[in-house]
Amino acid sequence: HQPMFILLSNLSLVDICITSTTIPKMLVNIQTQSKAISYAGCITQMYFFILFAGLDVFLLTVMAYDRFVAICHPLHYTVIMNPQLCGLLVLMSWITCILNSLLESLMVLRLSFCPDVEIPHFFCELKQVVQLACSDTFLNDMVMCLCFALLGGGSLAGILYSYSKILFSIHRMSSVQGKYKAFSTCASHLSVVSLFFCTSLGVYFSSAPTHSSLSSATASVMYSVVTPMLNPVIYRIKT
Repeated sequence: HQPMFILLSNLSLVDICITSTTIPKMLVNIQTQSKAISYAGCITQMYFFILFAGLDVFLLTVMAYDRFVAICHPLHYTVIMNPQLCGLLVLMSWITCILNSLLESLMVLRLSFCPDVEIPHFFCELKQVVQLACSDTFLNDMVMCLCFALLGGGSLAGILYSYSKILFSIHRMSSVQGKYKAFSTCASHLSVVSLFFCTSLGVYFSSAPTHSSLSSATASVMYSVVTPMLNPVIYRIKT
């Protein structure tokens, strides 16, 4: 019933879901030698991928806050990170990501596409699909950038703030063993966060005319497949 393990259980569920939205379809395509997907299937896949990718970011942010409280305010940890607050943070993360995913998917539904569109990707990734629309995508691009800046940028800012306080607190410790123990609880989490944000930022803030579809797909594999596989490393964290 400790907060970190509540967050880890939710993170493991999200990791299973995020890979389940892309990998099974990709394996079917390889087996049947057919890369076709219906319009409804593409929108559905896009909706769930945005939902679970957003949840991944939010849960990693909440976990960073949990580490901040545990290291910087250890005597008040059980009071601050009580089960009620932990449950509320997880619930708010789900609600926010559901609404964001719904908004992004509805924005795509307003676009018109030419018949037999070929997506240069291994799944229906939002940015790639929007770029293939035959109608004006200015509003979609604005909403996409705004949501990514508010949700992704806000989460990244929260993580950076938490770790800046953590590093300052570790620097003030006199015991070498204490410094090592504090840092070891954060190293794996920080590496996964860095991998996820660097690859996702590379996908969403790249220039469309000059960006290679191969490099975009490679970056997407990193944050949609590799990162969820690396997340179990975080399960070794001891609260």
